[in-house]
Amino acid sequence: MGELEDAVMTRVWKWNRPVTVREVLEDLQKERSIAYTTVMTVLDNLHQKGWVRREAEGRAYRYEAVSTRAAYAAALMNEAWSQSDNAAAALVAFFGMMSEEQRQALTDAVRIVQLPETGTDENPGSAEDRGGR
Repeated sequence: MGELEDAVMTRVWKWNRPVTVREVLEDLQKERSIAYTTVMTVLDNLHQKGWVRREAEGRAYRYEAVSTRAAYAAALMNEAWSQSDNAAAALVAFFGMMSEEQRQALTDAVRIVQLPETGTDENPGSAEDRGGR
C-alpha cells in the first residue's frame, strides 16, 4: 500500500464506518493540498485491490474497510516472512528489532492463542479480547 493509500485507509479504519470521498478529502486537506479526484481515484484503487467495499449512495459511493488494520499488518508480516529462505533466522532477527513493549505484546498474543477454550473465566481477557464474540 502506498503512502497516500495508507493515509486514506487510516481514516477509513479510524472512523470504522462507511465514508464518502468528500469526508476523506476534507480530513486530508487539514494536512496537505489534495484534489477531490485524487481521493476518488485512491478509493477506487483500494476498492479494486479489495481493501474497501463500496455501496452507491445517489451519484456517489460510500466506502467501508473490508478488514481491520491489524489484519493488514498481519498480512504484511506473513508476506515478508514467507519470502525468507530461513524462517527461524528471520523471526530471530525480527524479535531482535522489537522494543520491550512489542515483545510483551507478542508474549501476550502467544499466550492468548495457546489458551484452550474452556468457557470459564480463568483465562485472562474476554472472548472479544481474544478475537471472539
